[in-house]
Amino acid sequence: MSNFLALFTMLSLAATARFAFTDEQDADAPEAPPAMRILIVLTNHDKLGDTGQPTGFYLSEASHPWRIFTDAHFTVNFASPKGGEAPIDPKSLDRSDAVNAAFLDDAEVMKQVHNTLALGDVDLSKYEAIFFAGGHGAMWDMPDSLAVQDAIRTMWADGKVVAAVCHGPAALVNVKFNDGRYLVAGREIAMFTNEEEEAVGLTQVVPFALETELARHGAIITEAANFKPNIAVSDRLVTGQNPASAAGVAKAVISELALTTMKPKKQPQ
Repeated sequence: MSNFLALFTMLSLAATARFAFTDEQDADAPEAPPAMRILIVLTNHDKLGDTGQPTGFYLSEASHPWRIFTDAHFTVNFASPKGGEAPIDPKSLDRSDAVNAAFLDDAEVMKQVHNTLALGDVDLSKYEAIFFAGGHGAMWDMPDSLAVQDAIRTMWADGKVVAAVCHGPAALVNVKFNDGRYLVAGREIAMFTNEEEEAVGLTQVVPFALETELARHGAIITEAANFKPNIAVSDRLVTGQNPASAAGVAKAVISELALTTMKPKKQPQ
């Protein structure tokens, strides 16, 4: 059995073990445990600064994690800071990628993408992990969203896994604990680097330099060569550098879930 399948087997067994019988239940006919859920958060922002160019979430940063999670029998739902339409960056609409094509052709998935849940209204107790997909749009609406910050704090306090890829770590920038410490302080973080932003010619367009801002708030920056996969795991925080890292982040989330099921749910902040 592969390491990945072994970890998922551990996760499934641990999840099932949570559901003890009550006096009223028939031990010979137990109810099946509900499907474990992961929430993917997408941006609502559709304009690339003052350029007039469209942007949004980067397709493969949602589609590849979606495929990995669903193949591992997780239920995936989609949310956004405001709810409603989550625009796809047209530059990322690569149908030659079979996973992208499957995502775009799945009517239920696209219904969710066009009608995302408003993050502030989501019952986060139903989810084991929260995953922030990237795309340049995330740079505008995620850092200052109180719904985003509250969701991350809630998931973290409940011992859940928090993940983000590429520009998705913009969601982490301003998240503080009650004592004023930043969540990212002292933790290894991977994100779309300043060098990568320069390579795509958008350094002067984005509202801030993501790498610089995370480092300013105490993150330990880890980076690979431009556009190469790079995943950082620090406690229950999983981050990835760029689109090439999206699948690796999703697999690392499942690995972390296999570990967190063995720990107490409530964690001190």
